[in-house]
Formats: sequence, structure tokens, C-alpha cells
Amino acid sequence: MINHLELYDSTCFECSRLITNRYSTSFSMGIRAFHPRFRDPIYAIYGFVRFADEIVDTFHDHPKHELLQRFKEDTYRAIEEKISLNPVLHTFQMVVHKYAIETELIDAFLKSMEMDLEQSNYNEEGYNEYIYGSAEVVGLMCLRVFCQGNQEQFEALKAPARRLGAAFQKINFLRDIASDYDDRGRVYFPGVDFEHFDQTQKAIIESDIGADFDAALEGIRRLPKGARFGVYLAYKYYRQLFAKICLVPAQQVAASRIRVSDKRKVYLLFSSALRHGLNAL
Repeated sequence: MINHLELYDSTCFECSRLITNRYSTSFSMGIRAFHPRFRDPIYAIYGFVRFADEIVDTFHDHPKHELLQRFKEDTYRAIEEKISLNPVLHTFQMVVHKYAIETELIDAFLKSMEMDLEQSNYNEEGYNEYIYGSAEVVGLMCLRVFCQGNQEQFEALKAPARRLGAAFQKINFLRDIASDYDDRGRVYFPGVDFEHFDQTQKAIIESDIGADFDAALEGIRRLPKGARFGVYLAYKYYRQLFAKICLVPAQQVAASRIRVSDKRKVYLLFSSALRHGLNAL
């Protein structure tokens, strides 16, 4: 006999999985490297943050403020009622309840999305707040899943998880600096004038990202076994992207989007699997 509630739940998770696969080949590759028990929860988190980000970054011909406010209200309603007819919010609320994801993390994330609608330039304080809300808390949500209720483990890995999320986001900012400025009028890096973006400014940003990566790697090595390889794979992809960005001049970064080829991603998959298998992360 068909359990229709279970059918609805599984169908909603399939939607979150499809969203992830369509929007990000790199994160999809990383998630598939997780133990199966971690995959659906991480797809659900990705689907949630992806759709919120789409509202502020893509829907230029629609009332973004109203859409984001509705999305925010629907999110909290889904969590309170433990159900939603929005498949993305339904799976997200399930993960929130199962893994005790703090409301503070959700609040901070949605605040960062609101900041994208209000601000085009950031000072140091605003930049750090945005990085925390848009990226670090996502890493902490995922860490809640990986730790499966082990509070001691979660506390020990919080700092490196935040640094990894920050590194990913800062690389996105650097990679997309031209499109953020041309399409959205944004410059995230404090004190950076896009019209005069130079090698000195680029080197300062790269040094900051490098420090985040170094701090994050030690945490990756201490992740639960079923999560470690997938996170390490995402780390290696972003580290490769970062290396490519470091090799090109500031003018090229400001003029074109640097990317890692699909062929290179496959190489990273197999080389990372070998290092993981040899316990040589």
C-alpha cells in the first residue's frame, strides 16, 4: 500500500536534487561523493540557499523585495507547521528539524539575501556580516548534518567549517567580480574600486583566501568519514579555481570569468579519491 506522505517527501527531495544538479556541477559532484545518508539533507540545504539567491540575483523583471519577503515568510511557516507545498521549503524544514539547525543560522542567511537588495558596496563590518550570513552559516548547516547530533564534534569543527564557507564565497566574489559590477552594480570587497582594480588589491584578497583555505583543511581532515571525501572534493575544486585566478592578472579577472574545465573536474575527482583512499589528505 502506498504511503502518500513518504511519496511526497521523496518527491520533494528529488526536486532539491534536480535543482543542485542543474545549477552546480561542482557541488553535485561533491554531494555524490558523500555517504548516501548525507546526500538528501545536503541537496535540501543547497536547494534552499540556491532559490533564495536566485531571487536577489536573477529575477530583475520581478518585484525582488516582495518575492524575498514571501520566501522568508514561507520558510518560517514551513518550519513552524512542518510541511510546505513548496518542495524546496518542505525538504529544508525536514532537515532543520531532524538535525536541529538553529534559527539563528537561517536568520543570518536570509539577512544576507536582504543585504543584496539594499547594498552595492560594503565596508569591512558589512563585508564580514555578509560573508557570515551568505556562506559561513551554510557550512554550519551542513556541519549539523555531518555531525548527526554530536555537539562536541560540531563545536570542534565550527571554526574550520566557517573558514571553508568563507573561502568558497570570496572566490566566487573574485571570479564574478565583473558580472557582479556590470549586472548588479555590486562590489563586495571593502575598499575596492572596480574601475581601478589592480594587482595589489588582488594580492591582498588572495592572501586572505589562502589563509581561509589553510585553516579549513585541518577541519576537513577531522570530518566524519562519510562526509570527508565529498567536502575535500569541493575543496580541491575551489582550490584549483583559486590557483587559476592567482595566475592571471587583475585586468583579466575584471574582464572575464575564470573557470575549471569539466575535464579537469574529472581529474580532480579521481586524484582526490586516490588521496582519500591513501589517507593522504
